[in-house]
Amino acid sequence: MRAALRGALRRLRPPRRGGWPEPLSAAALRPLGSGAGAQGRKETRSPSLEKDNADTVIIGGGCVGVSLAYHLAKAGLKDVVVLEKSELTAGSTWHAAGLTTYFHPGINLKKIHSYSIKLYEKLEEETGQAVGFHQPGSIRIASTPTRVDEFKYQMTRAGWHPTEQYLITPEKVQELFPLLNMDTVLAGLYNPGDGHIDPYSLTMALAAGARKYGAQINYPVQVTNLNSRSDGTWEVETPLGIIRAKRVVNTAGFWARDIGKMIGLQHPLVPVHHQYVVTSTIPEVKALKTELPVIRDLEGSYYLRQERDGLLFGPYESEEKMKLQDSWVANGVPPGFGKELFESDLDRIMEHIEAAMEMVPVLKKADIVNTIAGPITYSPDILPMVGPHQGVRNYWVAIGFGYGIIHAGGIGKYLSDWILDGEPPFDLIELDPNRYGKWTTTEYTAAKARESYGFNNIVGYPKEERFAGRPTERTSGLFDLLKSKCSMGFHAGWEQPHWFYKPGDETGYKPSFRRTNWFDPVGREYKQVMGNVGVIDLSPFGKFKVKGTDSVKLLDHLFANVVPKVGSTNISHMLTPRGKVYAELTVSQLYPGEFMLVTGSGSELHDLRWIEENVMRGRYKVEIENMTDEMGVLGVAGPYARQVLQKLTDEDLSDGSFKFLQSKHLKLSDIVVTAIRISYTGELGWELYHRKEDSIALYNAIMEAGQKEGIDNFGTYALNALRLEKGFRAWGAEMNCDTNPLEAGLEYFVKLNKPADFTGKQALKQIKEKGLKRRLVYLTLETDNVDPEGNESVWHNGKVIGNTTSGSFSYSAKQSLAFAYVPTELSKVGQKLEVELLGKNYPATIIQEPLVLTEPARMRLQKKGEGPKI
Repeated sequence: MRAALRGALRRLRPPRRGGWPEPLSAAALRPLGSGAGAQGRKETRSPSLEKDNADTVIIGGGCVGVSLAYHLAKAGLKDVVVLEKSELTAGSTWHAAGLTTYFHPGINLKKIHSYSIKLYEKLEEETGQAVGFHQPGSIRIASTPTRVDEFKYQMTRAGWHPTEQYLITPEKVQELFPLLNMDTVLAGLYNPGDGHIDPYSLTMALAAGARKYGAQINYPVQVTNLNSRSDGTWEVETPLGIIRAKRVVNTAGFWARDIGKMIGLQHPLVPVHHQYVVTSTIPEVKALKTELPVIRDLEGSYYLRQERDGLLFGPYESEEKMKLQDSWVANGVPPGFGKELFESDLDRIMEHIEAAMEMVPVLKKADIVNTIAGPITYSPDILPMVGPHQGVRNYWVAIGFGYGIIHAGGIGKYLSDWILDGEPPFDLIELDPNRYGKWTTTEYTAAKARESYGFNNIVGYPKEERFAGRPTERTSGLFDLLKSKCSMGFHAGWEQPHWFYKPGDETGYKPSFRRTNWFDPVGREYKQVMGNVGVIDLSPFGKFKVKGTDSVKLLDHLFANVVPKVGSTNISHMLTPRGKVYAELTVSQLYPGEFMLVTGSGSELHDLRWIEENVMRGRYKVEIENMTDEMGVLGVAGPYARQVLQKLTDEDLSDGSFKFLQSKHLKLSDIVVTAIRISYTGELGWELYHRKEDSIALYNAIMEAGQKEGIDNFGTYALNALRLEKGFRAWGAEMNCDTNPLEAGLEYFVKLNKPADFTGKQALKQIKEKGLKRRLVYLTLETDNVDPEGNESVWHNGKVIGNTTSGSFSYSAKQSLAFAYVPTELSKVGQKLEVELLGKNYPATIIQEPLVLTEPARMRLQKKGEGPKI
């Protein structure tokens, strides 16, 4: 069988020419039943620049770039120009397999997929261009009990979204795909409406629509240089002249790195070789009356769909076997490469071909008519990079699409809305190009791309960790000291302890959909903080210094809270013009007019970009310094935190002298620190900001001083359990660009009566006047060996009515705890609900928050002679 297949492939390989394979015509890839007309034609164009000024110049004419032009023009934006160096669809679009699916394991990208499919359904009617769209549905195959658990996990994450998704039995799987070998099939995850589309025809339809609404698409026109001007506009240089643009959008596919280099950016992208195989007519397929659904055999790691009367299947080989085109990273894409393919390599995918033959036995008799091996672009985490780029004004990207066809429609709409409205239409921080930074080296990018490609069909566990390319150069001062003592998690390039080992623990990363090896150790760390004192490495925090003549004025405009006084700290939120929560930061005024802003590790450049944009727009006279990599942070928390730290300083740390939410400069064991009396644990505690090179000395001094008090380490898993019990919200979970601060229960931090007209103030007043449709509530759950993570469906009277945002086991109440958004009429304390976990609905009750009072609240009650709630 191997020999026959290898021979078939070798006979069909195109002859090589000039070091590159002969281009495979787009017509050879035409999907089942799609119109043959446009695909086989190649337009003859005389390149020209019809204008020398544009609002938006889009660089790259693949499906993503053309979709953005279509959406911007349709929304009424004038002077939209696409520049394509070769011809439309050149690069990765033209040879794509064209799969479309409503499914995505994440949450927000489901919206992108859904929009794309709805757009593609009506695009032919709107533009007059056939798109070859087939919607036979798709089935993911579960062949192991763990896979079944994963499908149940995904079902609860899909339940509160409008798209259809079903967990189906083996019998239903066989009914929908009668050619399957059912020996190993345990279940299927079925999405009606999924299917495939002809990428070439799709792009041409979007281009027709873009032109219809006034956009200009110019090719072949190569961008040779980009010059940023002092007013934030761009000069886009081409052999035909210069175009002046308000903004530039890089949608250049695997040429995106070359465009980035023109302005000093090293976009972390690498082309990978992806192969798929097309068979000739198979009698059993031809005999079918309806088109087969797409299947994804996750254990075999391949997709398979009907292609006319044959089959098309594409594998994702392991990271050891997959191939990068890393020479392009070092040397750039070869001149002239556009609609070419790589030499196919059957040996690399043989095990997947054999798995496909075992699952779909008719393949054993099939002849192979084409093997397509083309470049697609990967980012380190396989997700694209979409949005404005920090540090460069009016430079946007939509690059790194491993699945560009299904993303193109939705991303075009998403970016268009963002450009026109000045804020993202919904939260997609997982695609933020600013999630990467200087730590994202070429070596890291290559290692992660290999891993991400090989892990395409790996089981997606909660709290997933992936280890290729780690550690990066971005480690805290304590990494070497702690790395063997704990299970580390990856946070924006940093390694941060999740939980610590003790003798007798089952160590290492043991992912599961149920409680696993970290459950009891995290409970131990929880008790450590609640009963004694614990130390946590918080160095991954994003940390900025802001100072200057207009610093107070800037922050008053940026934040919904008041500006803290000198020596004080508060929690503040940056809102969007529509009143959504763009970011949450801790703001401290260290000296008159000099502030330290602290945000979560994953939000560092996301928040910095927003601040810088506001500075430029408002022409504020301030200096901003990103101190993230230079500054370490240790958190010390627990009832003995003051007692331990007092041994190391002459500064009075008593409650009367160092109040909650105060900040002071002091020395601990002769090490200079900025100490803030705040702790995300909700217990007595301080965050200690210091030079990174002092981290080990400071940590050792604290641990030595706390021996009598039984001091020990704790990690971020225990921190999460502690903050949930205190009712503390987390940005990215309880609040983000999909939520307003009023429904999130953040009224305390929003000062609508302050004089400054902060961003989002007017929108928030209108939201308050109209009343809320939903609220964040606090739930206890009666579960067994599983706990909520967030994004699970919340049920009432047999219907999904909301979703959880985060969750954990409460080690004090001995039951699960979660935040959830529900309709206002179902948000009262005492309301009975259900939360779906792994296919089962568990009873849940809305309770008064918090479950455990914070230390400052307990102290206030104690002074009044009342008993604390704990």
